[in-house]
Amino acid sequence: MRTQSEDTSLQAERVQIELLRNASVARRAATAFSLTQTVVELARQAIRRRHPELSEQEVLLRFVALHYGPDLAEKLRADLDRRRQ
Repeated sequence: MRTQSEDTSLQAERVQIELLRNASVARRAATAFSLTQTVVELARQAIRRRHPELSEQEVLLRFVALHYGPDLAEKLRADLDRRRQ
């Protein structure tokens, strides 16, 4: 049997799956939320590394453009500009 991840042993993967199966809905939801936060932060860090000249707002807008599309990023930029005035 093959594991889902190349760097995880079959035994470790079985333990992980069993832990997930036995976890409460709240625990699984919290885990999913935590993983999502981690992935979002890693993506933003990658943007910062690639574009150190960008402000935090520009990093956010670049993230939105990459993940949700340039149209939404432009609408967000316009809204942020409107709120600043």
